[in-house]
Amino acid sequence: MSAGAPTSFERGGWGWLFQRITAAFLVVVLAFHFFLLHFYHHAFEITLAGTTARMEDIGYFATMWLFLVTATFHGVNGVYNALVNQGISGGQKTAVKGVLALAGLLLVAQGTRVALVMNGFL
Repeated sequence: MSAGAPTSFERGGWGWLFQRITAAFLVVVLAFHFFLLHFYHHAFEITLAGTTARMEDIGYFATMWLFLVTATFHGVNGVYNALVNQGISGGQKTAVKGVLALAGLLLVAQGTRVALVMNGFL
C-alpha cells in the first residue's frame, strides 16, 4: 500500500469511519426491508398503492431515503477505494472520483425524486 491518505479499507480517517457506519446502518435497514417486503408482505401483495401508502408515512419515507443515501455512499466509496487500492493514481484517480461522485449524486437525485412522487409531494 502506498503512503498517503488512508482509504476506507485502512483504519483511520473519515472515509474509513463512514464506510463502517453506513455498513452497520445498511445491515439494520436491509433486514427491516426484507422482513417488511418479503416476509410480512409477500411479493404478489406489493402494489403501487401500498408503496405509496408506506411512503406517505414520514418515518418510513425518511428511513427509505436514508437507505438510498447511505447505500449510494457505501457503494460509491467502496468502488472508489477498491480502485485506489488496485493502484490507480493521477489523472485516472481524479477522473474516477469525478465520475463516481457524479453517478452518486445523480442516483440520489433520481431516487429522491421517485421517493417524493411516491410520497405524494410531487
